[in-house]
Amino acid sequence: MKVLITCPPMLRAIDQLRYIFDEKGIELVTPNVVQILSEEELIEIVPTVDAWIIGDDPATEKVFTAGKNGKLRVAVKWGVGVDNVDFKACEKLGIPISNTPRMFGNEVADMALAYFTGLARESYRVDREVRAGNWIKPAGMSLDGKTVALIGIGDIGLATARRLKAFGVKVNAYDPFTKLTAAEANVDEILAFPDKLEQADFVLLTCALTPSNFHLINAESIAKMKDGVIVINVSRGGLIDETALTAALTSGKVRSAGLDVFETEPLPIDSPLRSFEQCILGTHNGSNTREAVIRASLKAIDLLFGFLEIK
Repeated sequence: MKVLITCPPMLRAIDQLRYIFDEKGIELVTPNVVQILSEEELIEIVPTVDAWIIGDDPATEKVFTAGKNGKLRVAVKWGVGVDNVDFKACEKLGIPISNTPRMFGNEVADMALAYFTGLARESYRVDREVRAGNWIKPAGMSLDGKTVALIGIGDIGLATARRLKAFGVKVNAYDPFTKLTAAEANVDEILAFPDKLEQADFVLLTCALTPSNFHLINAESIAKMKDGVIVINVSRGGLIDETALTAALTSGKVRSAGLDVFETEPLPIDSPLRSFEQCILGTHNGSNTREAVIRASLKAIDLLFGFLEIK
């Protein structure tokens, strides 16, 4: 039996996990993956394995069909986000599949707060300037009394809200699917987007990407924001229209942005977002701590073995 792993964090920790597969006589297929494999690469490799632990790869109907026509029997999406996986195709093809929900709420929230404080005080820019031989002293932003528009109050959003309240900020939350009250979510209000968006000093995205919220942050919604707003995205790149964000950063409408995710990953060399020194750019790495990677990987393995009926 062969199991394909294409999730980079799990691949980097594979030496700690390999014994689990060895004990079951399972051969691991572990390609070198920086961010994702292409659809073409997957169509070639997936049919040769019995099971697949998916990262952020384009797990499309074409890929699953090719897999079903080969050896593929089951799959697990490592992590929370599922926008890259065609679950309907799996259902149609009879391929059991699951993600690993509620694994990274605290870790991604920690990253969101790193961007939050780093952008408010420009600590990342100061670090770059000091390394270049300069000695700058930018006037930062006090956080107490500010307002955060928190978009998404699932596992990550709730963990973020808990942390934000320690800074004395007001949190306006947006989530059309939540059944929580504001008190239960530890926020001040739960609103329909974009109500009161103009109040926000920070717009912080912690929601899943769905067809209905693609490019939620666009020229129209940015126009409703106050001048000098700070935008932070630790969710999915497709939530932000990067062309509109670039224009807003150029004009100063958006003061700065902390982006752990992008529409195209890795971020293209010619992306204009690279030119804004006041921004913090990440590598879709918010969930990546040693503890969380092992926790999510063990969950993915457990689900996979359950589908395969391996004791």
